[in-house]
Amino acid sequence: MRRTCAALSVMLLLAGCAGGGGSRPSPGEASSQAPATSGSGERYTLAGDAYPEDPPDVAEVPDAVPRREARSRGGNKSPYEVWGKRYEVMADPSGYSRQGRASWYGEKFHGYATSNGEIYDMYKMSAAHRSLPLPSFVRVTSLANGRSAIVRVNDRGPFHSDREIDLSYAAAARLGILEQGTGRVKVEAIDVERWIADNGDASRAAGAPSPRSEAMAPAPAAPAAARDRPMAGSGVFLQVAALGSADSARQLKSRLEGEIDRPVRVASATGLHRVQVGPLDDAGQVDPVREQLRRAGFAQAFVVNDAD
Repeated sequence: MRRTCAALSVMLLLAGCAGGGGSRPSPGEASSQAPATSGSGERYTLAGDAYPEDPPDVAEVPDAVPRREARSRGGNKSPYEVWGKRYEVMADPSGYSRQGRASWYGEKFHGYATSNGEIYDMYKMSAAHRSLPLPSFVRVTSLANGRSAIVRVNDRGPFHSDREIDLSYAAAARLGILEQGTGRVKVEAIDVERWIADNGDASRAAGAPSPRSEAMAPAPAAPAAARDRPMAGSGVFLQVAALGSADSARQLKSRLEGEIDRPVRVASATGLHRVQVGPLDDAGQVDPVREQLRRAGFAQAFVVNDAD
C-alpha cells in the first residue's frame, strides 16, 4: 500500500509499503517507506495505508507497455541510504530475476510524487523497487496462482528486508494479493529491445505518448470543451502530471488549489488527464510558481503553452 518517503540528498521521494487487507494495515503491515521530508503534511495524516473507499473496476487495466525510455532525472542516485542502510541502483538490469514477497500501496500515496518525480496513480500498472533503474519494466508472476502482470517501475521501496517489490493497487488486484496484503512472486526484468523486436513498438503504433513518462512529457492540450473549465486566450502553464484516471486528476487539482495561489485546470485528451497550473501571464511568473510547486512536493513541473 502507500509509502513514506525519505530525503535522498536532495529531497528524493522514496516509495514502498505493505498492503494490509483492510481499511488500515495491522502493525506488522505498516508502511515500509522511510520517514518523509515533504513540504506537505497531508500525505502523512494516515497512520498506515488504506484501500480506496470507492475503487473503480481495475480488471481491464492493461499491462504496462515496455518501451525505450531514458533514465529518469530523479530517483537514480546511487548509492542512497534509507534508515541507515545503503542501497545501490543497478547499472544494467538485464537478466534480473528474483523470487520474493510482493506488497502493495494504495490510498495514502495516490496522487503524490514518486521517486522519479512522476505522480503515483494506483489504478495503473506500476511498482516500486529498491535497486532497479527508474524506469524499468518487469514481469511479476504470482507463485500462488500463476497470474502475471507487466509493470513499470518508477519508484523506490519497499524497505522491509523480506519484500522484493511494491505493486500498485491495480497490479496487486491482477495478481490476487489485495486481501492478503502480500504474496510470493517472481520478478523478471524485461529486455525492452527484445520486447520491441518480438512485439513491435506498440506504444508508437497505438499513438501513445513518446517514450518519456506520461507525467513528464509535454502533450497537446485538450479542446476547451474537454477541459474541466475553459480558459479564454492563450498563456503559459506548468504541467504537474498526466494521469490515466480522471478522478485522480480532479483530486490532484483540488489538492493543488489548496497549496498554491494560482488557478489549476485539468486538460483531458486521448485518455490522459493533464493537471496544469495557469495560465501565467508571462514567463517571468514561471519560476515563482515552480517554487510553490516544489514546496508542495511537485518538483518536476514543466512548461507547456496553451497552443501546444
